[in-house]
Amino acid sequence: MARVALVGFDFPEVEIERAMCAQAGHEVVLLDGRSPEFIIEHAVGAEAIISSYGVFTDEVFSALAPTLRVVSRTGTGYDEIDVEAATNYGVAVCNVPGYGTEVVSDHAIMLALACLRRVNEQDAAIRRGVWDYAATRPLGQVRGRRFGVVGMGAIGRATARKAAGLGFEVVCWSRSLHPGRKTVEGWEVLSLEELAKTCDVISIHTALAAETFHLIDEGVMRLMKKSAIVVNTSRGAVIDTPALARALKEGRLWGAGIDVFEGEPVSPDDPLLDAPHTVLTPHAAYWSEESGLELRTRACQAVLDVLAKRTPVDCLNSEVFSEL
Repeated sequence: MARVALVGFDFPEVEIERAMCAQAGHEVVLLDGRSPEFIIEHAVGAEAIISSYGVFTDEVFSALAPTLRVVSRTGTGYDEIDVEAATNYGVAVCNVPGYGTEVVSDHAIMLALACLRRVNEQDAAIRRGVWDYAATRPLGQVRGRRFGVVGMGAIGRATARKAAGLGFEVVCWSRSLHPGRKTVEGWEVLSLEELAKTCDVISIHTALAAETFHLIDEGVMRLMKKSAIVVNTSRGAVIDTPALARALKEGRLWGAGIDVFEGEPVSPDDPLLDAPHTVLTPHAAYWSEESGLELRTRACQAVLDVLAKRTPVDCLNSEVFSEL
């Protein structure tokens, strides 16, 4: 029987994980913390960890080795896990790519349309007893607007497809694509500067890395049209939050639809909370009942595979299996 720890877990119950692990003869323990210090103190002896928001540093892997064999994240991103350190200590790191492609792209389109039509502002006005659509003008439409996708992974491509289906003109930027060419789907690839200058919606889907930290900064926002809507369902730190809040407060942008923040849960003094023309959601884009079941099942199955000496489907450092 192996000990499987759930660390910094994002879900109110653990029945899926408990049932899957019990069937394989393993014990599940829930550890309600996410800091490296907490993990080092409480996860000693765990052979496997399933984590939503745990922070795994070199010190964590050093403290938990050699017992720990796998960390499986309930998500696609893994910026809070030092994969190189994990590899050095022979620990497999797994994630769940692709589980949220459809629902996250749905959410990005929803945020764009909600901003364009000022849905939340009209809803709030009605609840205050104001029946006057003109009070929330300007209101926009899809036709005649350009939709720029920043980051053309699976979610970015799905968002581009849906935006085009609604009638937007779609263009894109990606670190791996060359401006002046077209994607296999036919979307024109622009430089980031040209995309910022010409797009009415800028929807961000790039991973967070050193080169994408504050990718959308004050300089990029100064290039944007006054009609531009910024949508972010990727990682909060891809956008310079104070710069975005300033642009909104100064009337330099149409609006922003934000699902991810630089600090989560969002701080009460986050400048976006009192910025106008914003639609904010609590890192909810990844979740639907369907995607949630797939996410948790696949994350747990990766752990069970490693414990059974099988190679999991989605592993970020498969080279460790020669030593497991």
